Amino acid sequence: MTTVLVVDDEPQIVRALRINLTARGYDVRTAHDGAAALKAAAESKPDVVVLDLGLPDIDGAEVIEGLRGWTTVPIIVLSARGDSTDKVKALDAGADDYVTKPFGMDELLARLRAAVRRGTATPATEEAVVATASFTVDLAAKKVHRDNAEVHLTPTEWGILELLARNRGRLVAQKQLLQEVWGPAYSNETHYLRVYLAQLRRKLEPEPSRPRHLITEAGMGYRFEL
Repeated sequence: MTTVLVVDDEPQIVRALRINLTARGYDVRTAHDGAAALKAAAESKPDVVVLDLGLPDIDGAEVIEGLRGWTTVPIIVLSARGDSTDKVKALDAGADDYVTKPFGMDELLARLRAAVRRGTATPATEEAVVATASFTVDLAAKKVHRDNAEVHLTPTEWGILELLARNRGRLVAQKQLLQEVWGPAYSNETHYLRVYLAQLRRKLEPEPSRPRHLITEAGMGYRFEL
């Protein structure tokens, strides 16, 4: 059975979607705000997410970014915001489709079926939480904990750690890290990586001078090991 996570703070829309989707054989899960959506996605591993942008706690685009930190699940935005700026922001954050309210149920169902078909062609979603012997990385919540305390990371430090954690066990080339975290213009600034990896090791590794988890592959890149 295909699982759909519906994220919206309007009870009448949630009810209408639940009735229509359940009648067509979908397993429907719901969340009324962004925090609940990220938690529900991590727990239920839905096959597709239908997401409103105007949530009461955090903006829908931030929810999309949180999901994209660890999963490729198809995301259909369902929003009253028809402005092209909002659409571009949502799509850039990682949404797969955008439907403007009010919407026709038949059109939404067609888009849902298409999203599910695309989703089945992608690898299974990763786990939202990556736990090492020394620290834990929550890719959905964008948080790191060590010794039961949250570790503060700068946005750049998080960007590096997130990319390495998503590719754990695999070599991530220096150029890829630089381009994805800083941008194409920085692809040769390898000294940036040395500085930031040293900072991450001081914050996360039990013995920063002898790292167990953030490994340097000399001249090539870095590897995240559990």
